[in-house]
Amino acid sequence: MQRILFVCTGNTCRSPMAAAILKDKKLEGIEVKSAGIYAENGSDASAHAKQVLVDNNISFQHRSQPLTEAVVDWADLILTMTGAHKAAIQQQYPRAIEKVFTLKEFSGEPFHQDVSDPYGGSLKRYEETFEELKRLIDKLIEKIKA
Repeated sequence: MQRILFVCTGNTCRSPMAAAILKDKKLEGIEVKSAGIYAENGSDASAHAKQVLVDNNISFQHRSQPLTEAVVDWADLILTMTGAHKAAIQQQYPRAIEKVFTLKEFSGEPFHQDVSDPYGGSLKRYEETFEELKRLIDKLIEKIKA
């Protein structure tokens, strides 16, 4: 069983969408969670994030959760949305350094390590972030299967 954790800032936009996209692939032997570095416990995903997932026929259940020692320890692989998220986790949880990557870094994207943040933006911005996440997760799956 491989446990993958997606991390963003508030756990209401990017990381819940990434987790939902990967869960929707129904890969055997993969568990998925998401958390936020500054997340509140129990918040819903943003309205636009939910709309984009529904529009793409991806079912999901989400309540935000803060990044905690227990969640870090649960994960075999921690994929962040930005280089700043990666650095913050590595600083706060030094024993997790070797299992933390930006999603783009792990997926083999050689440039600009951050996934665009749609927070507060239009539905179109969320759709663009969704497409970016979908493409990166397809690359992630190829890498995991290899």
